[in-house]
Amino acid sequence: MPETKRTLNPRTTFWKCGACSHAMFHLLNHEFDNEKEQEEKASDLLAGGIAQKGEQCGMLWGGALALGTESNKRYGNKDLATAHAIEASKQLVASFENRAGSSNCRDITQVDWENKLEMTLHMLKIVARGFIYSPCFNLITKWTPEAIEASEKGLSEPVDISAPCLSCASQVVKRMGGTEEESVMVAGFAGGLGLSGNACGALAAAIWFKMLLWSRDHPGKTPKMMKNPDVEAIINKFLTQTDSKMLCKDIAQKTFGNINEHTEYLKSGGCSELIETLASLPSTPSQMSVP
Repeated sequence: MPETKRTLNPRTTFWKCGACSHAMFHLLNHEFDNEKEQEEKASDLLAGGIAQKGEQCGMLWGGALALGTESNKRYGNKDLATAHAIEASKQLVASFENRAGSSNCRDITQVDWENKLEMTLHMLKIVARGFIYSPCFNLITKWTPEAIEASEKGLSEPVDISAPCLSCASQVVKRMGGTEEESVMVAGFAGGLGLSGNACGALAAAIWFKMLLWSRDHPGKTPKMMKNPDVEAIINKFLTQTDSKMLCKDIAQKTFGNINEHTEYLKSGGCSELIETLASLPSTPSQMSVP
């Protein structure tokens, strides 16, 4: 008799992983029978809406990475895998917003994670009441089944694409030295994550891949979460390049209605300077993040 796959408890998984991005990446990887321990850990710095900036919830970034992982396994062909990762991420964002009312961390938690006093008071309140009352723990518990359903739907439905199918996030990772699999893993970040026009997916991809390189260079160590100097350097360089704009729709000065529109934008040189700026970051992780 075949062994039944163990179902993970989202709340317990969140507690063990320590970051919402890591937890959702792991939950969906488990659902799809994928093991990516190091890649999951590297997603920690996407929690809090990209390094505590309050943008899209880390659950979305981690979920999109899991979808890219599964899409690459299912389809093999880079163009198809990229397209399905983007489409599935689009479905994931819609599902999340339907559940949470917003995709942004700051709207859900009502916390400025970069404000140490505000963050500390929030954590003390949660500890005093018990973690069962945490809005993030409650959200991941309620949304995980819906995330699985949206993921499967997005990965399975036919996609209408032209070849090549491009993702700004994939281009950044590829130019930073990533493998084809790693570039597809971040494909869903395209256009502000699932073409939503929100915080830049290329930025999130650069942070994730930088932390992946760091973790490989420092086995057994954990990168600094708050004010990580490597990540702050990436963000500062990004903001200089974009005149302090964070949102894809503001940077590109347009939104993308479908995958082909995003591909054509990149083929015509859209965001090329920003992609080159992010990709030109040193490929050897610094020693600054060692706690």
